[in-house]
Amino acid sequence: MNSETPHILPGGETVYVIDTKLASEHLATMLGRFRSGNSEPLIFGDAGQPEAVVIPWAEWQQLMALAEDEEGFNHLYDQTRERLANRGDEPSVPIEDVAAELGWDLKGDDDSEHPKP
Repeated sequence: MNSETPHILPGGETVYVIDTKLASEHLATMLGRFRSGNSEPLIFGDAGQPEAVVIPWAEWQQLMALAEDEEGFNHLYDQTRERLANRGDEPSVPIEDVAAELGWDLKGDDDSEHPKP
């Protein structure tokens, strides 16, 4: 694929953007590349500005899982901050109760067995 326009990102990295019409003509080619193991994304847009990207399905699933993990973490973090702020004279909660609420197994020997929040 030629007709790529270099675009410099705020951090100094350069990405190459192809025109939207050209990108549409190369979707079948991109699918073939993904199937062969080449996961380099297709970045496209108009006037050399990156506006969209095509990535392999497996990478998209990984990104979604990471986003869900972060949302779960943020929820737990906010909940913990709220509990601490409104604690007053309430007794502390035993770690076993917290672990049970989060679905964590504190008896496992290997950290990899613990589900991530």
